[in-house]
Amino acid sequence: MQNNNSSFDLSLNLNVRGMPLSATLFINELSNKLKQQGKKIYKFGLGQSPFPVPKIIVEELRVNAFQKDYQQVKGLLGLREAVADYHSRRHDLQCSADDVLIGPGSKELMFILQFVYYGEILIPTPSWVSYAPQAKIIGRQTVWVNKKESHRWLLRPEDIHKICEQDPSRPRLIIMNYPSNPTGVTYGWEELEEIAAVAKKYRVIILSDEIYGELNFKGAHTSIARYYPEGTIISGGLSKWCGAGGWRLGTFTFPKSLAGLLNAMATVASETFTATSAPIQYAAVKAFKGGMEIERYLWNTRRILKSLGNEIHSILSSAGVECPVPEGAFYLFPNFKNYAEKLRAKNIFSSMELTTKLLEETGAALLPGNVFGRPEDEYTARLAYVDFDGARALAAAETISPEDPLTEEFTKTYCSHMLEGTNKIVDWLKSL
Repeated sequence: MQNNNSSFDLSLNLNVRGMPLSATLFINELSNKLKQQGKKIYKFGLGQSPFPVPKIIVEELRVNAFQKDYQQVKGLLGLREAVADYHSRRHDLQCSADDVLIGPGSKELMFILQFVYYGEILIPTPSWVSYAPQAKIIGRQTVWVNKKESHRWLLRPEDIHKICEQDPSRPRLIIMNYPSNPTGVTYGWEELEEIAAVAKKYRVIILSDEIYGELNFKGAHTSIARYYPEGTIISGGLSKWCGAGGWRLGTFTFPKSLAGLLNAMATVASETFTATSAPIQYAAVKAFKGGMEIERYLWNTRRILKSLGNEIHSILSSAGVECPVPEGAFYLFPNFKNYAEKLRAKNIFSSMELTTKLLEETGAALLPGNVFGRPEDEYTARLAYVDFDGARALAAAETISPEDPLTEEFTKTYCSHMLEGTNKIVDWLKSL
């Protein structure tokens, strides 16, 4: 009689076998587990907006809850028109609904793009944790583009040139992301113009991940598509600036010269996710159309994040931890190299060992730099400063004149958990 408890031969795809859960999701689940065990945890791991979805967008979702029909594979026409109009207003781009593709999160759209595009994928490091694993799952050839700390971890035009000049005719796609996850830095228009010139020279397609664009602290995000419209795909969505990560809605906006890629992605979408949630698409129309209430929401979320980011940066810098000043999003990318000798004396030789020890001894849950493409023996980590009551902080910020910067007292009152966690890290470093 056959043993029903015998194991099956699962015959896993070699590209997936042995791959762990996404690092951001893993650290979040681990943090929640430790909290349930009664441990005090400072969740610096998962980059999820702490702010509530704007009320007018929530109301739009409520009103459209009855929408039950499948929408077009490329997305609701009204939403695609709103996204195209948004890019026309914000970035002075000439685009229409026909150039927009809607998906259940930009992450899914990125995966499908890498699936349909048969060329070399250039991934700058450090970069978001899922770009490279997606390419690996699909079996695409990837090339790491090593950004330098001395250049604030920004991509330089010579980095692209050095790779492309070896084989100028090879088809390539490079993924950019700014304001950056994991560093919190962003590009000025001159830097974007220089990168665009090199990409244009070698006909490199740019996937510009601008999901954090509206969280540029100055409210002055510039898309590289302004300087290279014919070769740039803009990725966006609701998760970061609108506080709606769980709604799962992403957008890709293509130049007309890359309509073939859009259509190929739509074909794959028709056989996979079919269509994005109808009620959420209807609600998203309101988000992309904007208005005074949304602008006020953005203004206040930006200044809260700027104030908190600068305060955490100041605490770390005063302890000799190096990281660039944040300019957008809600991340810092500290380098603990000034403590290297003391860390090695404690048998801590990698970023993974560093963040594990920090979690065990301080309760601070950071992500190690190696999951962002950095060398394992580099003492870098990503710190996401979002573990605070965003609704309470936002309500308080709305009572303070837009002309007045938020004070240190404000962050101590409304973001104390994040400051306490940062000080725990510093105290631990000083105790080495």
